[in-house]
Amino acid sequence: MSISLQKGQKVSLSKDHAGLGKILVGLGWDEVQKKGGFFAPKPQPIDCDASAIMLRNGKFVDKGDLVYFGNLSHHTGTVQHLGDNLTGAGEGDDEQIIIDLANVPQIYDKIVIVVNIYQAVQRRQHFGLIQNAFIRLVDARNNNEMCKYNLTENYSGMTAMIFGEVYRHNGEWKFSAIGQGTNDPGLGELTRRYL
Repeated sequence: MSISLQKGQKVSLSKDHAGLGKILVGLGWDEVQKKGGFFAPKPQPIDCDASAIMLRNGKFVDKGDLVYFGNLSHHTGTVQHLGDNLTGAGEGDDEQIIIDLANVPQIYDKIVIVVNIYQAVQRRQHFGLIQNAFIRLVDARNNNEMCKYNLTENYSGMTAMIFGEVYRHNGEWKFSAIGQGTNDPGLGELTRRYL
């Protein structure tokens, strides 16, 4: 049974799911429907990009440890991005990342899942234009959803979002629901938070 998480809540993945190997991290969002007159210009779709930042001792030390639309697979093969969705249209997950927890090298202690809006500043877009944002973790063995965190706060003006963290603690994998909006204009600035 899936656990519905609140902001700041942590949950053990290893303890509650014995033998857990691979997980699927699903991220989703919808654009707020705009009300405009007949002659209003058609707005540009909001292109949200999900990424995984792999940390060593809590730090981002190598650009190869960033898995995103420009680098779909980590060199260890343990974190894989399943591709970029340019609009967020449709039901369910908009982007997915697979993490092979059983084989993530010991030097990595945390995998931060972030989403930023592509060209947010230039397009004058922010997370206040997005609704129904969520992150969910699924056991890849049986496709059962383990936990889900719906981001419900007002994130107006925020151009990037730290959704959550999958991390190692005392030999077991856990997940923390973060839901922290930032004003970082792009992924480069977002990764610098972890230097």
